[in-house]
Amino acid sequence: MYKFFKKNLGFLVVILIFLLLSTIIFQAVLTASKAYNGITILLDAGHGGRDGGSVGVNGTVEKEINLTYTLKLKEKLINSGYRVELTRKNDDGLYSNLAKNKKLSDMQARFNIIKKTNPSLVISIHMNSFPDHSVSGANTYYRASDEASQKVANLIQASLNTYCGAPNTLAKPGDYYILNCSYYTAVLIECGFISNPTEELKLNDEAYLNSLTDAICSALMLYFGVQSI
Repeated sequence: MYKFFKKNLGFLVVILIFLLLSTIIFQAVLTASKAYNGITILLDAGHGGRDGGSVGVNGTVEKEINLTYTLKLKEKLINSGYRVELTRKNDDGLYSNLAKNKKLSDMQARFNIIKKTNPSLVISIHMNSFPDHSVSGANTYYRASDEASQKVANLIQASLNTYCGAPNTLAKPGDYYILNCSYYTAVLIECGFISNPTEELKLNDEAYLNSLTDAICSALMLYFGVQSI
């Protein structure tokens, strides 16, 4: 037996490597086949480029924190089996530098991305601001004419109420371009008020970032009826 193994050692090593690689490839294919649940979500980080949005009392720039929350949410949704696309991936604005009306150009670019992506759901991430610095809490808005948008918005708001201490309220209809520019199911989430110094600090805390994005993911699991992988 020893002589057999010694004589065929090279062949046996090749067979062993082949079996190992086959196992790795099989596992990779199996994982990939389970990883995508057939649902595409488009995440829209509000503002960008020269449009910084609101600025918090402690200096938080809305466009920057919007992107932080969007990227964290993207990571968790992908891990849960969703295909995720973004309107913007960095600080760059979506407007054409040649456009006279940069805001209009930016909005049109977002609309074009929505059409190209053909998503099951659009989620736009923003931070709120108000002259009264005592006002706080996350709020969710939906397109008034769309029952599906209202349903997912109410689920998100209920999850935010439960897990993030948001105001105990239902989602509200919102007159926002990103909600009304297409017929796709769409919601806009104001994650909190950066005009409130206490809430601004909380919004910049990683633990709260995880809590809020977890709350959104939980609501989407209920809406789509998809379990986390």
